[in-house]
Order: sequence, then C-alpha cells, then structure tokens
Amino acid sequence: MRQTMNENWKFVKYAENMSEAVGAAGEHVDLPHTWNAADGQDGGNDYYRGICWYVKELGNIVKSGDEEIYLEIPGAAMIGEVYLNGEKLYRHEGGYSLFRVNLTEKLQEKNVIAVSVDNRDNTVCYPQKADFTFYGGLYRGVNLLRVPREHFALDYCGTSGIKVTAETDPETKTARTVVEVWTAGDPKTVTISVTGQADKVAAVTENYAKAIFEMEDIRLWDGLNDPYLYEAKAVLENGETIQARFGCRKFEIDPQKGFLLNGRSYPLRGVSRHQDMAGGGNALTIEDHRRDMEIIREIGANTLRLAHYQHAQEFYDLCDENGLVVWAEIPYITMHMKDGRANTLSQMEELVVQNYNHPCICCWGLSNEITAASAVNEDLLENHRQLNELCHRLDPTRPTTMANVFMLEIDSPILEIPDVNSYNLYFGWYLGDLEQNEEFFDEYHEKYPNRAIGFSEYGADANPQYQSASPEKGDYTESYQAVYHEHMLNMIEERPWLWATHVWNMFDFAADGRDEGGKHGENQKGLVTMDRKLKKDAFYLYKAAWNREDAFVHLCGKRYADRTENVTEIKVYSNQPEVTLFVDGRKYETKTGRTVFAFHLPISGEHQIEARYGEVSDVMEIRKVEEENPAYRMKKEKPVSNWFDADSYDESCYSVFDKFSELQKNPEAAAVMMRLMEQGAKSRGDVAEAVTGNPALIRMMGRMTVESLLNQAGADEENIKQVNRILQGIKKA
Repeated sequence: MRQTMNENWKFVKYAENMSEAVGAAGEHVDLPHTWNAADGQDGGNDYYRGICWYVKELGNIVKSGDEEIYLEIPGAAMIGEVYLNGEKLYRHEGGYSLFRVNLTEKLQEKNVIAVSVDNRDNTVCYPQKADFTFYGGLYRGVNLLRVPREHFALDYCGTSGIKVTAETDPETKTARTVVEVWTAGDPKTVTISVTGQADKVAAVTENYAKAIFEMEDIRLWDGLNDPYLYEAKAVLENGETIQARFGCRKFEIDPQKGFLLNGRSYPLRGVSRHQDMAGGGNALTIEDHRRDMEIIREIGANTLRLAHYQHAQEFYDLCDENGLVVWAEIPYITMHMKDGRANTLSQMEELVVQNYNHPCICCWGLSNEITAASAVNEDLLENHRQLNELCHRLDPTRPTTMANVFMLEIDSPILEIPDVNSYNLYFGWYLGDLEQNEEFFDEYHEKYPNRAIGFSEYGADANPQYQSASPEKGDYTESYQAVYHEHMLNMIEERPWLWATHVWNMFDFAADGRDEGGKHGENQKGLVTMDRKLKKDAFYLYKAAWNREDAFVHLCGKRYADRTENVTEIKVYSNQPEVTLFVDGRKYETKTGRTVFAFHLPISGEHQIEARYGEVSDVMEIRKVEEENPAYRMKKEKPVSNWFDADSYDESCYSVFDKFSELQKNPEAAAVMMRLMEQGAKSRGDVAEAVTGNPALIRMMGRMTVESLLNQAGADEENIKQVNRILQGIKKA
C-alpha cells in the first residue's frame, strides 16, 4: 500500500546538523517543494545552493504482523540523506531518480523523519555545470509504503520489481513477451498474467521468476497513430500485486532511412523539455505535466528529448499514453569530472531500471555536450565505454546515443562509442550562418554514410516583446526566431536520414546564470514562454508542419502592431492548402502552398487583418507609424557595418577586420580577445564561462573576423570602435 506524505513538512533552510534541524522552528510547507522557485529564476547566478532540511513527525506507525515499512522519495535534488529518530539510514547521490529506504527495523513508538537535501557545488555528483538551474528540494513528493514480509523487490535501484520485454514482429503481428519478477521474503510461486492471455503460475527460485507469453494478433503500440498499451500483472500467494503497462512495438534506426517504427519510415520530429515552470521551479504537479503534454500534442511533435536527466514517472506514463517516442538521458553534461564516474554509472543504472517498461523510450542518452569544457582523453572515453556497456547489459533492446556539442570534430573517437549519434548545432544563432547547418550534416553524412546521425538541439532565443521588420541573428526578436525555424524546418525536411530532430526547447526555462535578451535568469529558446501562457510565432510554424489534423491559420506578428515600413509582410502559418487575406473586411489576396504563406501589403493608418481558410481564421490589428516603437528593440544601438568609414587605421597593426585566428598568433592580441570572450561569457552563465577555452570552439571562431564576432555578441558601434583602438596599438609581426 502506498500512502502519500506530502502535507505539513517543516522546512529548515539553515541548520548545521540533523539535531539542529529537528529542533528549529522552520516553516511549514507541502510537497512537492523547491527552495529555488524564486531565486533560481531571477538571474544573477546567485540562487541558494546549500543543504536544507525537511522534517516530519510520523508518530507511532502501527505495523500489521511482519509488515515492512519503506520511505519512497521520487526525487531529492541533488544529494539526499534520510534520518529516522536521529540515525542516518541512507544517502542517495542523484537528484532525478527514485530511491527507497527500509525503515522497518528502526521504527519506535514515536518517529521523526528528517531528510537533508544538498544542491551544493561538488566534484562527484552530476550535474555541476550546465545551462539550467539546479533546483534543490523534495520536488516530487514523498510516499510511505507498507508491504508484507513476502513482497516484490523494492531495494534495487528504485525498481518496480517487474520487467516486461515484448519481442515484436510487426509483419506477423506477434510478440514473444517475457515477464520477469523479483521478490523478497522467499515466496514459493507467483501468478503472472498479460492482457488477453491465459494466466501462468511460475515457481520463484532465489527470489526470481519469469513467464513467457506467445502473443498473436497483437495490437501495436504505434506512436501517435495508436499508442496501445497492454498490462502485465504479478500476484503472490498472499495477494501482494504488482503491474506494469507495456507496448508491442519495434524500433529501428537506419543511417540512410532514418527512424523506423514497426517496420515503416517514421521520422522523429519533435522538441526537448525541461521540467520547470515560472513561479514553481521544478516542483511540478500532475496537472502541470498534463498541461505540458497537451501543448506538446497540440504542436504535433512525435518525439521528445527529456533533457537532461530522468523526468517524473508521471510524465513517462503520459508519453506512453500519447504515443511520443522518447530520448531518455542522465545529467552527464558539459564537463567531465575525474571523480564522477561512479555517479554517472549509478544514475544510468537507475534510469534504465526504473524506466525499462516504458514503450515510449527508444534510446538511452550517455551524455550531453560533455566535450564543451573537457578534452577528449582516455578517462572521458573510458567513462563512456562503461556507460555504453552498462546500458547494453541492462537493456539489450535499445540503442545508446549522445548529444555532441557543435565544436566536436566529426572524426573524434568518442563518436565511435554509442550506437547512434546526434549533434547540437547553433549555426545561425551563436556562431556562423544558417546554411552551415546543412553543410555540417551533409559533410557528416557523406563521410560516414554507415553512421546514423540526428539533430539533438537547435534553436534561437526570442523575447516576444521584441519585433522587427528586418530580423537578424542576435536581435532576440520573435521575428528572427520564426525566420530561423523556417530555415531549419526546410533543412530537416530535405534530409529524412536524420534519425531524430529536437527543437531546443519546447518551453523557456530557468538558467539563473543568464542575463540577455531583456530577461534575467531565463533561456528564451522555447517555443512557449516559461509560464505556458504565450505561444511564440515559431510554435505555430511547427504546428502547421506537424499537426495535420487540427485545422488552423495563424497570423504572425500580432505583437508587432506598430510598423514603420510602407509595405509590410504579413506572414501566415497554416496546415491548410490555401489562405485568403482580408484587409479591413475586404479580400486582399489568396495564396496556395504549405505551412508558410507570405503576403506583402501596403499600409497607411490602422488596419484590421484577417487570415481565413474555410471555417478557420485569425485576426490582428496593425498601424502605420513614423518612428519605430522602442519597446520592440533591446536597448542597444544596432551595429553599423560601415562604421569604420569615418576612421583611419594602420594596416600594419591589428584591427577588428582581422580574423580571430590571426590574432591568436600574437600573444598580446590573443590576450585581448581572451578577455573579451570571458566578459561575454559572463552574460550567458557559468557554462559559457566554462567553455571559453575550448580548442574546437577557438578553431571555429578562427574563421570569423573580430567585427563579425562582436556583432553576433550584440556589441554596439562604440564598443566595436573601442576594441579596434586597442588592437590598433598592437603591431603585426
């Protein structure tokens, strides 16, 4: 029996030890709870990272016979220690996986539980450097479990005690389904059943039993089309019962054909998700999870990358039920820690063991951008080899993958370790031009035609307040984000061999180290704002491409009401074959096409715009103004490409027109550029600071002029001039 214990905990933020925490007044909170809901989202990279305490008086727990009592904690971020009546019983390192503590032998007439939770910086438990807030707290609630002496296993890596493997043949509609169970207390037999099959009584030997079901005429778990779920159930002689849902499906990844579901082409096109929201941090309720799933279903995505850690079981359940194909991973991210190997292995073991039965999961992610701040050396490679071997030993049915940072050379030996690979590319946002995305993947695919490759992250930050008739890289406008994703959508559609693509990100999320784009403490690459209240224009672009069922038209630029141009572009996203534009109640023009419909409209005064197809329509108002609305731009002057015309310069000295690689050859000039990189990184959080010295990044930047780098970083004209004056003081060799 599972009993929730979420009400009326005492939260103590500052205490030297358990005794002090138990005796402190504290504040009363209900779970789920995080102490970083506010300071982890407000910027400054100064949110509280320390040890906090949760204390609860349980009173007298009356046991029935030889009953055993467990405390179940679905998530304690990042390191949790459990005390009962003053005695430490358990320590768990890893903030995203479930663990249990057997309380039975330590219970007294009066019982007090104290849980310390630690999200401090350390060298052993991942994550430590990443572009998101490491919330602390008991953010998924707490349960009390009562089980008889003979029960299903609860002590191994948060296991459910039941494992279902359905070896499926989609052509014959058959599945060989193996149900395994692990027990405690040495029961003699267990009755195992599967939906639509005759029950089987299996002998339990050394607390292990299994049954095999040859299933015919099966109903496939078929992604969005039909995510049908079967149920396996096991019952001990004392009535103790456990069940698990599973699906009959077959995943394949082909280097040329991409992803296949049940033997047919099924390109994975979707988004990534972080588990937080505005005002609440990562302390999400089931309602929060359901709302997120509704939005993901609306956009029409068929895959999710659940970044960068194990998510709540409730959300994996929702993915099963809704047919989303999932990439699951551990928070082995950004930088390799020489003392962290054991933690990567334990977090991976928990991820696989706890989530094995979910039919939605198609792969196990070994790491994310781990070479961003770490060299590819033997220790790093060996860590990945061990993770890869562990995944295959625990689960031979699923491939491994990893998300590689865009600076990683495509001939790196680390790419040979996982079964399939993927890259995080930000050409057209952080560095370079949009077309470099095509160049990268085409080069990779041509050089390694027998390696499957995917696109695990891509995106551009957008503050919906910012708008432009001439959007450009680095302006943080909603307008540029839309243009960026239009390009990326076309690029992806032309390359069906990309086995999976994931927009970064579905939702804006907290990254307390960030201070850019007019907002503090947020990564704004989401297609939806962090409070889930506003869907940016780019959201509707993907909805038009992916959701072919819910008819709609969407007028872009609703928040761009004040327009200075004489002829303005009215852009419509729709999943319909035709869109008609009406201006002030009169038909203006009809266009046919797919996804993007662009109209060019002379404007004067105020206008009501309507886009319509059949019964679906959308409306907005725009007005002609003489001066640009200052609220539409960040409070920076736009860099001017010809600013240097008015200044003379000495060609025998360095200037901002020189390539970054040329400056690296001169120690004095290189030092100037390194200081600039460090200063720029500070506005993008501790991750950016950590990667400033990455050799691959420096090689990539080497192809760009200093002026182009500064422009991309958002420097204004005066700042570019100042850098140039400094460089003009350094003679070329």
